[in-house]
Amino acid sequence: MLSSYTQKFPNSSHDDFEAATSSTLPPHTQFTNHEALPSLDDSYINFTKSYPSFANTSQLDRIRAQEYHHLNPFNICFDYTGYGLFSHAQDQSSSYASSSSRPPPPPPPFFLISYKSVTLHSQILYGGQESELESKIRGRIMAFTNISEDDYTLVFIANDVSAFKLVADSFQFQPHGELLTVYDHKSEAVDTMIETCKEQGVHVMSAKFTWPSLSIMGRKLKKMVMCKRGKRKKGLFVFPLHSGVTGTPYSYIWMSLAQKFGWHVLLDARALGPKEMDTLGLTMFKPDFIVCSLYKVFGQNPSGFGCLFIKKSSISALRESGNATSMGIVGLSPAFRSVSPHGTEQVLSSSEIVELSTCTSLESGQSRERLGAGLEIECRGLDHADSVGLVVISCRGKYLINWLVNALIRLEHPHPPTGHALIRIYGPKISAQRGHVVAFNVFDWKGEKVDPAIVQKLAGRNNISLSNAFLQNIWFSERSDEEGQRALENRDKVSNKTRKSGFGITVVTAALGLFTNFEDVYRLWAFLSRFLDADFVDKETWRYMAINQKTIHI
Repeated sequence: MLSSYTQKFPNSSHDDFEAATSSTLPPHTQFTNHEALPSLDDSYINFTKSYPSFANTSQLDRIRAQEYHHLNPFNICFDYTGYGLFSHAQDQSSSYASSSSRPPPPPPPFFLISYKSVTLHSQILYGGQESELESKIRGRIMAFTNISEDDYTLVFIANDVSAFKLVADSFQFQPHGELLTVYDHKSEAVDTMIETCKEQGVHVMSAKFTWPSLSIMGRKLKKMVMCKRGKRKKGLFVFPLHSGVTGTPYSYIWMSLAQKFGWHVLLDARALGPKEMDTLGLTMFKPDFIVCSLYKVFGQNPSGFGCLFIKKSSISALRESGNATSMGIVGLSPAFRSVSPHGTEQVLSSSEIVELSTCTSLESGQSRERLGAGLEIECRGLDHADSVGLVVISCRGKYLINWLVNALIRLEHPHPPTGHALIRIYGPKISAQRGHVVAFNVFDWKGEKVDPAIVQKLAGRNNISLSNAFLQNIWFSERSDEEGQRALENRDKVSNKTRKSGFGITVVTAALGLFTNFEDVYRLWAFLSRFLDADFVDKETWRYMAINQKTIHI
């Protein structure tokens, strides 16, 4: 089975795409001085010449300008993944009834989140009274993710950690059952699942990844999927379609093989882009569980929730578990703002409202005389993704992430005595199949790695939001390069925080979102190129001290 990206772009060969990507910058050119970079305008002209179909994605630029004003050259976000329920403009346009002439207060949440004291098994079988808001948002999400309500039930979860723990607590592992995960990086959600399973006596296994490509060690994983170890019975296979840190794509065939050998499959869809649920693989393989994240506008008010999809034919694989009570199942209810005669304001849930003549429509945030007439909802973030479509979204992300990768590997220290590049990419380089995220580290002119936390802090001061992650489950051969050897040598020196994960490599990550544009990736490139200046970190430290009159620890 081909990967999802190959299915979407059947007519683009790897060689043609790599050649087009390489031509977005002057051929055979390494940049050794940040002041020698081509301008933003010139870079964009070359970019569009190499990727002429990028012009077909201009609809996303118009939507960004109209609806997502907080995304601008002074607020560049590369640390966000998840689907946005609402647009920024939808949030900011909210207005509420008030008896005073004072300026309107800040908008309240579009909805309130409350925890349910119920097990996952009971929630699925018996449910309970559901708010109209929950019902409508449930239907909207199911339609957006292209998951049939005939095949799956959806449970709202507080966050992804809760979702993974709920499945671990509730899954009916057979005696000597197994948990098999496929992650090249440390994940709090996966670690929580592993610890929960170990407490139940479940045998835990993890896929391994080769250095330096970070591709799956296929033979080893195949053996773990197929192997019948003594009396052990199959259990739960936890699998993402690509790494949420390195962007490495994984084939659907692993889900098919796991199902063939009796595993229940949890598909981790948190790193999938909008509309990628529309791909052929999901409709063919139908995993038993799917986890994804729903947020409003980059984690703003409200912070959002997770979604756990459970295949109805797999409900029998769950058990009633007291440990799963109150572990993250949530309910959604509309939020209303009331104004007292004294002018004080209060945000109330629908259950707390007795007499209120106006309410907030989730459609537009406008106050309406329609309490009890039924809520209208409009999830503008999802609507925008639907209106643009899978092919346009995927093409745009493919072009931007590969331009960024190509640009980063063109940065090189001047006259390096040992050929040190400024940036090291982990995982795939230029590839039409890679995910829309890149993991990398910055190295100084001596070949020493710059602490990823320092890179992240300095980026933040330049209004660029980055993340960092910890690569693990890596297999280093005896011939591994210098960095791999250092990771091996330092395996006994890892901090208490990472000791449970073994040893690995801390990296910086940049994830592209639905509305990332060319200027965003160019400005990230321009910022990272400043590390070509051997004194850049020291200069930034002194500049911060001069402005803020205090010492900064980096």
